[in-house]
Amino acid sequence: MAALARWCVRHRLATVLLWLLTFAGAAAGATAAGSAYSNDYATSGTESSRAAALLQQGFPRLAGDSGTVVWHTDRGTVRAADVERAMTRTLDEIAALPGVASVTGPYDAGRDGRGGDGGRISADGRTAYAAVTFAGQADDLDETVARRVMDTVAAAGTDGLQVEWGGRVSGPTERAGGHLAEVVGVLVAAVVLFLAFGSLAASLLPIATALVGVGTAYAGTVLLGHAMTVADFAPMLGMLIGLGVGIDYALFIVTRHRKGLKRGTPVTEAVAGAVATTGRAVVFAGATVCIALLGMLVLRLGFLNGVAVAASLTVVLTVAASVTLLPALLSYIGPRALSRRERRRLAEHGPEPEVPTGLAARWSAFVERHPKKLGALGLAVMALLALPAFSLHLGTSDQGNDPRSSTTRQAYDLLAEGFGPGVNGPLTLVTEVGDGADRPALDRLGATLRTTEGVASVTPVTYSADGSVAFLTVVPESSPQSRATSALVERLRTEVLPRAETGTALDVQVGGVTAGHDDFADVVVDKLPPFVAVVIGLGCVLLLLAFRSVGIPVKAAAMNVAAVAAAFGVVVAVFQWGWGSELLGLGSAGPIEPFLPVIMVSVLFGLSMDYQVFLVGRMYEEWLATGDNRRAVRVGLAETSRVINSAAVIMISVFLAFVLTGDRVIAMFGIALAAAVALDAFVLRTLLVPALMHLLGGANWWLPRGLDRRLPRISIEPPECRVAGDTPRGAREKPSAAGISRASIPGRAGETSPAGVLLKERQHDVRDIPG
Repeated sequence: MAALARWCVRHRLATVLLWLLTFAGAAAGATAAGSAYSNDYATSGTESSRAAALLQQGFPRLAGDSGTVVWHTDRGTVRAADVERAMTRTLDEIAALPGVASVTGPYDAGRDGRGGDGGRISADGRTAYAAVTFAGQADDLDETVARRVMDTVAAAGTDGLQVEWGGRVSGPTERAGGHLAEVVGVLVAAVVLFLAFGSLAASLLPIATALVGVGTAYAGTVLLGHAMTVADFAPMLGMLIGLGVGIDYALFIVTRHRKGLKRGTPVTEAVAGAVATTGRAVVFAGATVCIALLGMLVLRLGFLNGVAVAASLTVVLTVAASVTLLPALLSYIGPRALSRRERRRLAEHGPEPEVPTGLAARWSAFVERHPKKLGALGLAVMALLALPAFSLHLGTSDQGNDPRSSTTRQAYDLLAEGFGPGVNGPLTLVTEVGDGADRPALDRLGATLRTTEGVASVTPVTYSADGSVAFLTVVPESSPQSRATSALVERLRTEVLPRAETGTALDVQVGGVTAGHDDFADVVVDKLPPFVAVVIGLGCVLLLLAFRSVGIPVKAAAMNVAAVAAAFGVVVAVFQWGWGSELLGLGSAGPIEPFLPVIMVSVLFGLSMDYQVFLVGRMYEEWLATGDNRRAVRVGLAETSRVINSAAVIMISVFLAFVLTGDRVIAMFGIALAAAVALDAFVLRTLLVPALMHLLGGANWWLPRGLDRRLPRISIEPPECRVAGDTPRGAREKPSAAGISRASIPGRAGETSPAGVLLKERQHDVRDIPG
């Protein structure tokens, strides 16, 4: 790693140009290729996917996505001549737009096969709607198609006539424009970095490094969408994760570099030392994040594969930028990585050991004195926040969860008030039709469904042109995301339809929005336990190899589970219970997206491992040097807590800024990750973990001797820093830092090697930290 850093410093112009050319090339390619995202929740083998395939087979015209034009008047009824004339003209304009396959409205008497208004005018006559069918799926449509439709709808509204647009096709156009979230997150990060460093140049470099890495990854994600299924929120999720970890990783390296400069180390050697030590920890932490993210591949869900690869690509590029681009930029600013006051002090007094003082040192000593009480307090906080997670309800939000000011939310509410909430998410029953008793049985099925609990209305059976496929639409009494609608789907599948199929060749499949999302959620829940086991297992193996201890990875797994549970509790309280969701502009309460647990587990496990590596890595370094667990925990916490807390504030700010996107899914990720990082940094890593490590004593570092001999040796620190690393556990005595001889440290005679500098620094730290 040191050699890589020196190369980047010697060829700093080439390094910077290579990164800029890579970024520009990826951006140009993404612009030329355009996006090709797909939110395909379909899972092969489920009943809803079979229903969709049958419907497309028998009714190709219904294969395209649809939207809804809804209008409402408080003056008279929608049957009034002026209203009918205005809306007929509007619907004709929409039907003539490119990309629109058909428009079916309430004034098309008899053309929908049912006569009258087709049930599209409410009982009080004040609300009506028309169905707009597009020529393709929403993900395949040019965004301008939906925009032109929405502009036409918006122009139709007049005083006394409210006209709104709803439906899945409106999704991309309803999102908040611009990049306000990213700008706010970056500005807050810049302020925190400036307060931490006191140097404008040093505070800007982590941001510049993260932006280049994340920008390149964002463009790469756009291109990735042409090669595999990538959800439309994947680029934003990758940016959210990339900005958080990218700025943090660069922060850790710059902090170590500044320590080297304060010791009087030349710029090049300070950069090399920072990358050789903290840079290795950054690579290790990034690897844990990628492993956690790529664990989603074991689920074998196409919808999530693209998300996993895209997010991993972002982490890889931010890590690469941190250990290559950042060293080159640090060499450009030279000593200006220190503030003016620090440079002046260095010139006047010379190098001085940087001893942890102030709140960090006092807190570390306080935890050492009261591990039981503080440990119990930390457990109580995490348990309290995790309680809401027990009421987790997986489902998919719809336009009913949009902000009240949005046209989609107003269309949703108008339909619910005029026709009942179920009209926003009808169920589709599809079946192949044979000879004999099939048609009479289908005709009787409609009457049976109308008497079924939870059913508001049922349309007549519609047959395909050749009569081989038939479908009918069931409108529930409850909204699409309601538990009652999910219960109705289950009732139809297990009770009503099996009885109706008796004595026939019918095999009726239940599809529709709620059925599809319920099936997806069931698949995810079934695969979640082995997925979590894989992620935890791989993370534990990495920590076992790095710290050569059984206790460290076990505690890390427990802490990560606690962080995930508490974060889920916060998400449930905000989004499912609705505590503040309207105030944040995120719409009303609703279910939690079914894919959120998988992605959150992956991301949160990875991010939690970051702080575990940086905190325990410093403790492990001290343990190898002194063999004193209490001192190792005290020194490690005192030296890392400030930088971990600074990094956490940055990451929390970046994550919370993404609430400003107005996108409910991204906001869920932002709040979940911000809550998890806050709890991880301020409760787990600076309170609960050190308290437990004090209570466990030397057992923290226990590893069976036979396993120790068999495990391959990897380390977060470079070989020259592992001065005591090869001493067998059972034979190791408790040496002091001063007891390590100069002869055991590599270096030429008369010189102080990097390890020697670290030992000198460690001796000062050990003596001066209060205990």
